Amino acid sequence: MAGHFEATPDGGAAVALDEVEIAILRSLAVQLLELIGPGDEPAEGEDPLAALFAEGPSEPPTDPALARLFPEAYGDEDSELRAASAEFRRFTENDLRTRKRKDALTVVRTLDALSVTEDGDAVLELTGDQCRNWLGALNDLRLTIGTRLEVSDDDEGEAGSLYRLPDSDPRKPMVMAYLWLGALQETLVETLMP
Repeated sequence: MAGHFEATPDGGAAVALDEVEIAILRSLAVQLLELIGPGDEPAEGEDPLAALFAEGPSEPPTDPALARLFPEAYGDEDSELRAASAEFRRFTENDLRTRKRKDALTVVRTLDALSVTEDGDAVLELTGDQCRNWLGALNDLRLTIGTRLEVSDDDEGEAGSLYRLPDSDPRKPMVMAYLWLGALQETLVETLMP
């Protein structure tokens, strides 16, 4: 189980993690939460149903990582498509942000609930729902890190070039995190396959 998820009999998954891995995952999830931003919780006395009909932003984020997490729905080739994307974003981005926050919070909370042994190891056991939250968060983390590293869709098949970065390259720690998160994501997907 070390380093990869395995299926559990109840439809969930488990992975062995050490203290360093737990700290890295938690730190990345907290940074993702900070990037996504706080939620718009209804104020005390405010109708919670009003939040369902609240309109979100109509412009795409200027931060490239946020733009990757909240992409344009229809592209931006012409004004009609830009208008349709703005309308789509206005009614969907708040919900998408809420889901992404929930996914990242699940990562933080499940890691915080771990009992670490004297050796610094722990086994993270996830329910089926938590697995889906973790998949969402791992994907968002990889998209964010990949954007910061300027990894394009064309580069995805060339992960070997990422491995060949010299240790002196300041991007090396983030590249290693990016690759490790990809491996975790892949094994978690495999555990959920029928």
